[in-house]
Amino acid sequence: MPFQDLPARLAEVRERIELALERGGHGQTVTIVAVTKTYGPDAPVAAWNAGLKDVGENRVQEAASKMPEVGVPLRWHLIGHLQRNKVKELDGFHLVHSMDSPRLADALASYGLARGRPMEVLLQVNVSGEGTKGGYEPADVEREAARLKGFAGLAVRGVMTMAPFDASGAVLRAVFSGARESAALLRAAGHPATELSMGMSGDYEVAVEEGATLVRLGTVLFGARSA
Repeated sequence: MPFQDLPARLAEVRERIELALERGGHGQTVTIVAVTKTYGPDAPVAAWNAGLKDVGENRVQEAASKMPEVGVPLRWHLIGHLQRNKVKELDGFHLVHSMDSPRLADALASYGLARGRPMEVLLQVNVSGEGTKGGYEPADVEREAARLKGFAGLAVRGVMTMAPFDASGAVLRAVFSGARESAALLRAAGHPATELSMGMSGDYEVAVEEGATLVRLGTVLFGARSA
């Protein structure tokens, strides 16, 4: 049976999240997004059977090939980089975490208007300043928040960020608190920006302490990928 240890792994993760909320947290509810990229349809099904309702994929095409084979009503999250020419293929997704530029925002808003339902998105913010990561600069968030307020085709639900790999605790907290500040700027501009997507398998406990509402977990749930 594939992923037979998932329920036990999930129970441990949930316990660690509760402990992190007790240590810190901001009164938030935390949703686990099980990252099923590179796995077949059996991984999303296993996630559902273990009690999870949300799964994350990096690529639109990979997710689209799995969705018809997964006969359970999961909420699909796009957590990887999105090319503008893939925007029209997003109808199966509950939330896009990776709106990382004004040009992509424009494309998503146009499609939301065209389909008659706003696109549910998170603003990806490059708090760490790493050149290898995409996203808005923190200094640009306030201006972009004001610009996006007039976009009827978008519902900006919050912020997504990624911390550097192997970052120290102090760096993690600086990155995650910076994302929290960016979400506050979005709310001040009138956006319903209550979500903070931050924290992965190696740093999700610190992320929860700093206010994460969505944690993107793969290895800690499914084990190390062979590929």
